[in-house]
Amino acid sequence: MAEEDVPPGLGRLWRLPTAAPTGRPAELGVERIVDAAVRLADREGLGAVTLARVAKELGYTAMSLYRHVGSKDELFVLMGDAAQGPPPDVPGGSTDWREGVRRWAAALAELAARRPWLAELPVQGPPSGPNAVAWLDAGLRTLRDTGLDWGQKVGIVLVVSSYVRQAGSMARQMEEGRRASGRDQAQVERDYGRALARLVDPGRFPDAAALFASGVFEAPPEPLEGGPPVDHDFVFGLELILDGVAATIAAAQARSAPAGPSPVQAPGARVTNVPGQHIQAPP
Repeated sequence: MAEEDVPPGLGRLWRLPTAAPTGRPAELGVERIVDAAVRLADREGLGAVTLARVAKELGYTAMSLYRHVGSKDELFVLMGDAAQGPPPDVPGGSTDWREGVRRWAAALAELAARRPWLAELPVQGPPSGPNAVAWLDAGLRTLRDTGLDWGQKVGIVLVVSSYVRQAGSMARQMEEGRRASGRDQAQVERDYGRALARLVDPGRFPDAAALFASGVFEAPPEPLEGGPPVDHDFVFGLELILDGVAATIAAAQARSAPAGPSPVQAPGARVTNVPGQHIQAPP
């Protein structure tokens, strides 16, 4: 495909060279605009980012930015790709796929915690920018030798990335609620468990009542031995997903395994492996 066949927005995402129109300020370009927008989002959140505000940050008019960025939606796409940065170096090939996916997911979670506004960006399509494609490539690399087809690999990458995105968004919102209440995580869980234990009727909600009466919310989970504090709920959910991936890999490998020799048929035995038929073996 020639460069002229690439849509303008995609060309800007990949920083393809373009002819400068007359009157364009030579010192202003996509890179400066996106960098300023990302810094603004880091500082004040995504809600502060408008073309007019970014233009003000750079000392230009909003119309000057429209010569480089087609719309606010396009600016968001450019920001999202730039803010992701390159992915981590995850193992591929014959190494442990499970550990590779864990490292890839952990890097996504770290990015989501560092730049929470990324989760607020509208999802406008599949990965298209250079950094987004690099993250996709890294995720696929962890599954290279699993025997899965491309559809399965892409599906796994999508499920894991969606889980990380949603878990990060939920954790951020709950943290905002804790800060507003002035309580830490242990206090929030303890107060929640005690209040619901008093409110929930065992006759109406027997299993929920048993949960709240169990005391599970009285103490936070123990930290993992030899490791830093972790989000146990996040780890538990990720391991459930990986267990499902392991089952999918096992099924794919079983289907691709060579068939063993057919058993010897006893004289007069029926051959029943033909669907819908019973064939009498010759004497």
